[in-house]
Amino acid sequence: MVLNRLLGVVTAEQVGGWDDDLWDFFLGFSHWFSRADVRWQAWKYLRGLMAPIERRSGWSLAEHAGDATPDKMQGLLVSRCLDRDKLRDEVRSALVAAIGDEAGVLVADETGFIKKGRSSAGVQRQYTGTTGKIDNCQLGVFLTYHTRHGRAHVDRELYLPKSWTDDRDRCRRAHIGDDVPFATKPEQARSMLERAVDAKVPFAWFTGDEAYGQNRALREWCEQQDIHYVLATRKDHEVASGLHTTTRVDALIGKVRAGAWRRMSCGDGAHGPRVYDWTSVPIRTEFEHGRRGWVLARRSISSGELAYYVCFGPRGTRLRRLVATAGARWAVEESFQIAKNEAGMDQYQFRRYDAWYAHITLSMAAAAFLTITRAREAEKGAPPATTARTA
Repeated sequence: MVLNRLLGVVTAEQVGGWDDDLWDFFLGFSHWFSRADVRWQAWKYLRGLMAPIERRSGWSLAEHAGDATPDKMQGLLVSRCLDRDKLRDEVRSALVAAIGDEAGVLVADETGFIKKGRSSAGVQRQYTGTTGKIDNCQLGVFLTYHTRHGRAHVDRELYLPKSWTDDRDRCRRAHIGDDVPFATKPEQARSMLERAVDAKVPFAWFTGDEAYGQNRALREWCEQQDIHYVLATRKDHEVASGLHTTTRVDALIGKVRAGAWRRMSCGDGAHGPRVYDWTSVPIRTEFEHGRRGWVLARRSISSGELAYYVCFGPRGTRLRRLVATAGARWAVEESFQIAKNEAGMDQYQFRRYDAWYAHITLSMAAAAFLTITRAREAEKGAPPATTARTA
């Protein structure tokens, strides 16, 4: 078997142990495949997702598994003998056990899956950051868990535009149940946050981009639940600046004196520390649970371009904590990259709604195993991670 994203130069004993570890990891959730043949097919599918195959299509996964046709692989994804949500929960529990941290951050973000035609569940022409333009694609909304020990996706939802939910016949053809309603991306993020809270995932902060920061209902729900957040927002977002007045965030930050800006890193990126100038201004209103609110601003050192965030958290929260939380949002990009490149998340060729959830959850499981392995080897003092593939 081949494992990807391995940890530098390691011993033969470590490499040999990873195959056994993957089997043990699989056994932790294998009981959610209620038939032995489906369970065995899931094991082969999981191993195939982590193999050095050029593209993990049904045919290539079948060939890697020794199957004559892709029928069994395709049958696995639509099988009623697989509990997709229980599988998700088990993967999340395994991740929490390996990288859990009370100071962790939950990140909501989406990614696009480029498609042809109109039959794949949820597909339509819509903007996706995957290509940076409007494209024919599906959009998956994900919740990512980020801690000092590692990061990985812990939940997922397929976004269904109104062009789908308003056409129940079209939904039925893609095996989308009549009980599946339209939900905005912030509503999907809230549902995933609720599940994380119910599962007692340890975390201190929640973050997301403007799609979530601009949603008042999501922010108010977080405040009611005492979920601390740092959420990106637009420059024309208005916040309380007095007893009966509001001010745009760009105007509020524009009044900050030059000496109030602090240069600091919000985390490491592909080219080293991401260093910007930062400042924050308190929001003049009372929040639930005795919390405080702030407007956080980020200024590019090279161009002077500004970005804004609205924040909610404990009194006395330091600027460095708000900055670190804002920076955690970029961690999700690495998680998407690993899941797509190393666990075949975007390499599927089916149309059904239930098949999407099966494949995505198994891909999340494969990526979670890599994160867990990386954290375990780091504890042992193994060399830093590389992207090299090792047989």
